[in-house]
Amino acid sequence: MTNHESTYAQGDDRDPTTEIDISRPSQARSWNNWLGGMHNFSADRTLANRLAVENPGLVERVRTTRHFLTRAVRHLAADAGIRQFLDIGSGLPVAGNTHEIAQHAAPDARVVYADDDPQVVLYAREILTAAEAKGVAFLEASLLEPKAVLDAASETLDLSQPTAIVLSGILGHVPTYEQACSIVEALLAPLPAGSYLLSHDISDSDPHWRAVQASHNSVAPLVYNLRTPEQIAGYFRGLELVEPGVVSVTEWHRDADSRYSDEWARLVVDIVGGIGRKA
Repeated sequence: MTNHESTYAQGDDRDPTTEIDISRPSQARSWNNWLGGMHNFSADRTLANRLAVENPGLVERVRTTRHFLTRAVRHLAADAGIRQFLDIGSGLPVAGNTHEIAQHAAPDARVVYADDDPQVVLYAREILTAAEAKGVAFLEASLLEPKAVLDAASETLDLSQPTAIVLSGILGHVPTYEQACSIVEALLAPLPAGSYLLSHDISDSDPHWRAVQASHNSVAPLVYNLRTPEQIAGYFRGLELVEPGVVSVTEWHRDADSRYSDEWARLVVDIVGGIGRKA
């Protein structure tokens, strides 16, 4: 499943950057609804409910990835001393997103978000302005153009200093595995030692979810490619892995009072991710 589908169809004669269209469902805003956020509308909630019913396990996966993001960003800000984050393909900044987690641990942390959906960018900027978020910017930029993303982010971040690249469930949208690896390399290459990659994706290890994803991809405008756990680990090639490595995300720095029942953990075991440090 994807949280990055555009709310505007090709050929739409309206300028998507002039106003927020609440009449058409946005999967980014539906994602917000699954996470318990308030930045969604009736059409979004209708879509969210339909997708949740049609795809058992979807909501659990969405929430599990947000739990992992919370633990991982907190580790980078509180334990690794990172003060700069570039979150690409982020969707809407709902409660518990990267800048809130990072700045809770380190108030001087700066965060740049990037998304290629102009409607997401427009609404996200309104949310951040209303919240009076400091040290935060939201760019319209595509993961498929890593140099352009870095150039735009450099207006807010000092990329000569250690920076964390956050790719939260987004590399599956890249058409080929080779291209995904190339994008990761292009994002990390100009960054200094001490920078990090934080990434996770759904793997192909669950037969049920393989069928769900194949069905979704047959009708979705933007497909999500499931890859093997070994391929997902390959994104971190050449980096020093933070223990316990690239694993099912429910097991990554699992809280002592873990919210996961054994049943929940088994359901989402196919979500694989971790953190790697550039030496």
